[in-house]
This record gives sequence, C-alpha cells and structure tokens, in this order.
Amino acid sequence: MREVPASFPGHELVSAGLADLADGRETEASLLVSMAAPRLRALGFAVPSGGVDHPSYRLYELIAEREGGTHSRYNALVGRIVSFARAAEHAASC
Repeated sequence: MREVPASFPGHELVSAGLADLADGRETEASLLVSMAAPRLRALGFAVPSGGVDHPSYRLYELIAEREGGTHSRYNALVGRIVSFARAAEHAASC
C-alpha cells in the first residue's frame, strides 16, 4: 500500500490518523481519516477498518468537548483532508 507523502498538505493529520486508527484511539485525526476512508482507500492508502459509526458527527462532538469555535475548527480539518486527497489524486494522474 501507499505511504503518506510528506509533501502533501495535511500529511501530518493523515499519518497520525492512520496510526491512531490502527491502535484503536479515537482522536481528531483518526475520525478525520475514517470520514475520508473510502476516498483514501481508492487512492491506495491502507486505512484500517474500525472506528465509530458516523465519524463526522463524532468529530464535531469531540471538538465541541475541547474548545470553542467548533464549526470553524471542524471545517478547517475537513478542508485539510480534502486538500490531501486532491493532492493524492493529482499525483496519481500524473
């Protein structure tokens, strides 16, 4: 399976999320990777199965438990994973 390129935006979140999922930890990164799992798998990344149902809802709840500005933080995280996936798709098409 494919390694996470350090040159892609959001690589640190994806790397952390993959490790957290493999270890069964529920973190912002693992929930974010769970949300994007179908797209990431289609791009050749080994995304461990497991996690929670509806990771997008749980991510929002987790952010709300820890800090204010929940909506902004959630959107920023989603934007990072989308940027990562777009960079991976672009690299795959070259």
